[in-house]
Amino acid sequence: MMKILDTAQVPLSEILDRTENQRDISGAVAGIIAEVRKNGDAALRRYAREFDRADLDELEVPQERTDAALANLEPTLREAMEEAAENIRAFHRRQVQNGFVIVDKPGVVLGQKVTPIEKVGVYIPGGTAPLFSTVLMDCVPAKIAGCPEIIIVSPPTCCGDVHPAILAAARIAGVDRVFRCGGAQAVAALAYGTESIPRVDKIVGPGNPFVQEAKRQVFGAVGIDMIAGPSDILVIADGDSDPRQVAADLLSQAEHDNGCAVLVTDSPTLAQAAEREIECQLTELPLKESTRASLEKNGKIILVRDIPEAVRIANALAPEHLELCVDEPFSFLEQVKNAGSIFLGRSCPEAVGDYFAGSNHTLPTYGTARYASALSVEDFVKKSQFIFYSSEALAVDAGKIALLAREEGLEAHARSALARGKSERT
Repeated sequence: MMKILDTAQVPLSEILDRTENQRDISGAVAGIIAEVRKNGDAALRRYAREFDRADLDELEVPQERTDAALANLEPTLREAMEEAAENIRAFHRRQVQNGFVIVDKPGVVLGQKVTPIEKVGVYIPGGTAPLFSTVLMDCVPAKIAGCPEIIIVSPPTCCGDVHPAILAAARIAGVDRVFRCGGAQAVAALAYGTESIPRVDKIVGPGNPFVQEAKRQVFGAVGIDMIAGPSDILVIADGDSDPRQVAADLLSQAEHDNGCAVLVTDSPTLAQAAEREIECQLTELPLKESTRASLEKNGKIILVRDIPEAVRIANALAPEHLELCVDEPFSFLEQVKNAGSIFLGRSCPEAVGDYFAGSNHTLPTYGTARYASALSVEDFVKKSQFIFYSSEALAVDAGKIALLAREEGLEAHARSALARGKSERT
């Protein structure tokens, strides 16, 4: 089921190949966005009937409904959700950045101020996997950043409701408003506004290919966090690793639609044992058919000479999730250059980051960890520079500013620097 590739026998270029076959949905998404911009709430209701089989009178979920969802949540689930939220707060508070002021030169003040984004829209999938954990991961950092208004959109069920766990998580995270709306049409509503859904300044959150394509198309009208692809995991494991644990971790990402699962090991024995374990555990999963399809399409077992070579392959693939199931995992941490989130040791499955540890699970996918980072408080703020010059300070620097401007052929720039001084005609 999973391809076993040996770096001693197969060219590295073939091992690292990550070709993606996606149908072109850009035209369909563009049509949905245009329809929402033209017809607003009416378009959203029509798409809810067409795609979600839901008849909606009101798009917004009343506040009392979110209060009731939290109150009615099973007590142990509520306790776990609230503890996870506090872990996320504790981690993300460390990311808060303050502005700074520089006064090193007489009469000159330079600085940077940090301002929260005014309105943030968060897309929360609500179909086969109602991702209430993403409510916490995406909304808690926005709250810590100080965003005045946080808005959730999530697909309605056929009964016209949003999953109660999503509503409960929204209450815990301090979300301001929740709307029954999903798909590309929800992204369009957030980007341009309708009669019910306000226009936001930035859209974050995962979603299917239609949602991601919509985010791509509205970027510029609003900010976005990233274009998220299918989820992926790369497990580096040596021969002392438990194949049952390795298999379970690989399956944890393969159960996402089109999920990618890669094992890199220096042990042929572990490779074969993990493959057998995957087959055995797969039969027990509720989503076994789609998980099997993910493994057949995107699953690999890569045999390497040693763990340092495994780390080099991980850096080339830049996985969303990287597990280091080896002795002394911290000794390899500095060698890892490209990964969204790194899980150290044999007792740290990827799921602890998905749900509970406190680090963010909204991560760069499909190799974009080469240049992108996990969602953070920084994604919900803007940084503005400020400058002050006294007349005396400008007199000192005006000639040099004019010299630089004229070298670029921008005479008006030069004159603006000189206009406030006695030498403005020079």
